[in-house]
Amino acid sequence: MVGRIQKLNKNSSFFLFGSRGTGKSTLLKAHFSSPETLWIDLLTEADEAKFGRHPDELSRALATTSYTRVVIDEVQKGPKLLDIVHHEMEKRKHVQFILTGSSARKLKRGRANLLAGRAFTYHLFPLTACELGAQFDLTHALEFGTLPRLLEYSTREEKNEFLRAYVKNYLREEIAIEQLVRNLHPFRDFLEVAAQCNGKIINHAKIGRDIGADDKTVRNYFAILEDTLVGFYLPPFHRSVRKQQREAPKFYFFDPGIVRALSGTLRVELLPQTYAFGNAFEHWVILECHRMNEYHQLDYTLSYLRTKSDVEVDLVVRRPGIADLLIEIKSTTRVTHDDTALLTRFRHDWGSPCEAQVWSLERERKVIDDVLCMYWNEGLQQFSRLSESHRP
Repeated sequence: MVGRIQKLNKNSSFFLFGSRGTGKSTLLKAHFSSPETLWIDLLTEADEAKFGRHPDELSRALATTSYTRVVIDEVQKGPKLLDIVHHEMEKRKHVQFILTGSSARKLKRGRANLLAGRAFTYHLFPLTACELGAQFDLTHALEFGTLPRLLEYSTREEKNEFLRAYVKNYLREEIAIEQLVRNLHPFRDFLEVAAQCNGKIINHAKIGRDIGADDKTVRNYFAILEDTLVGFYLPPFHRSVRKQQREAPKFYFFDPGIVRALSGTLRVELLPQTYAFGNAFEHWVILECHRMNEYHQLDYTLSYLRTKSDVEVDLVVRRPGIADLLIEIKSTTRVTHDDTALLTRFRHDWGSPCEAQVWSLERERKVIDDVLCMYWNEGLQQFSRLSESHRP
């Protein structure tokens, strides 16, 4: 088993959220496999029938046994269980409750609010470069992503088949089963178009025209992807929250392999120095920053910056008590003044303490016009460490 960055509390109750296949159950079984643990897997027919349809069975089980821990896998399939969990938390202080979920949509509409303040919240993502260590291969991550199960396959065709099955059996069919959309056909079209727009500024009206739906439907579809943990928004940067809300965000799927499966490009080899490779590399780096921010509880605010003249900075990182960080992500193996000129200008005009960096495929660390240029992996390592030398 690959060691995971996410550390789990062994005493207090918590939620563990993550998209299907990120390894939630595997991680929990590695840490909480004692006989005193009651496991309820709502993906199984037996447990769904017993506990999902009859939540009071949980109270009966706790009243007649000496369990000190309860794990409920995919709790969104039995949201009424949260009422029982809340009751038992108050009644049995010695019992730890661990609740996993791959969809926050039903929980938002259910009773998850009853657990506010009584359960911590953790997230689990596909494997990171740090977790994979020596096994990590950048090109492989860009082409296939890093869902843990990919480690079981050795050939490109097996990996492609796994990703196709994931998209078909989960992203499409699961959403249909959960009745999150009434008409599945336009949603399937939306998934393909959304994948093609991955990392680009969202134009709801254009996407709506492409799939034959209105703006409201497209916005709801993106909300479904966010609620089912399939992706997240990267908002536009603006010092005014009001102005920020008027501008469109970008949307990133949670894994590069899923993007390629949805867009039908799994058989297209990613070649360095191509537009597709550059997009995939930028996607991967932003995903890693998002994951490190969650895992290390850095409380950073991530956004992108676009000016009125359509000039963009890939990532703006606002760090509490630390200078803002502007990051340009380049798939080049040689960073030049042309790659740093924009950051130099922004840094000088920022108006508050600010650092500027270029993360690339060039392994030589250097400074060009006050812009620090480094290999992407070094950039990520620094990103997740708070350093006194960075404080303004």
